[in-house]
Amino acid sequence: MRSSGRLARKILNMVNDYIKVGLTTDKLDRYLHEAIIENGAYPSPLHYKGFPKAICTSVNNVVCHGIPDSRPLKDGDIITVDITVYLNNYHGDCSQTFMVGNVDDSGQKLVEVAEKCRDEAIKICRPGQRFSAIGKLINSIAKKEGYRIVPLFCGHGIGTYFHGPPQINHIDTFNNTRGHMQPGMTFTIEPVISEGSSKVVILEDGWTAVSVDNSRSAQFEHTILITDDGVEILTK
Repeated sequence: MRSSGRLARKILNMVNDYIKVGLTTDKLDRYLHEAIIENGAYPSPLHYKGFPKAICTSVNNVVCHGIPDSRPLKDGDIITVDITVYLNNYHGDCSQTFMVGNVDDSGQKLVEVAEKCRDEAIKICRPGQRFSAIGKLINSIAKKEGYRIVPLFCGHGIGTYFHGPPQINHIDTFNNTRGHMQPGMTFTIEPVISEGSSKVVILEDGWTAVSVDNSRSAQFEHTILITDDGVEILTK
């Protein structure tokens, strides 16, 4: 898990080398797909339940699971890139929202708060902690800053499987995740923070989720490990 996590972060960091006005997400997908293969791994999303690409690219009002395409990135866009690699039978998963060119103040704050929500939630993880505490903290931070959590998308257990228990809810209301964290558990924390409505529509491709009011969202994700005395970020 440490090896797959390190590789996922290495690939995600490469986005900084490519991201610019005029880049298509199709090209970004090809660049990162090749890099994953060159490192002896496989892009976990490719063909997962029919997903056609190696990475997810969600631009502006695309909330999650955006499919790379031929649209060039524009000045002021924000784009969430989600990377998962399968290395030596284990998955490592992380994502980040990148800013393209000159992003307005509202967009910058949205990205900043999304990262804060993830990072503050990780800090409270430890053996014996309730899974539900994650959503309670994230929701309180987002609400205080004037944002909403998109409840449809959750964190998840990860290891030799891509997605599995425990389900990590990022909301407070209707947060029915039971159980406590135990040493050895690995899972993701990946809240989606919206500047508008928390409701989404899934497009005809069966994957792309867009906001119902055309509002932007941002997302940051880490894969973490619960240790004997705290938490270790595997995709740092």
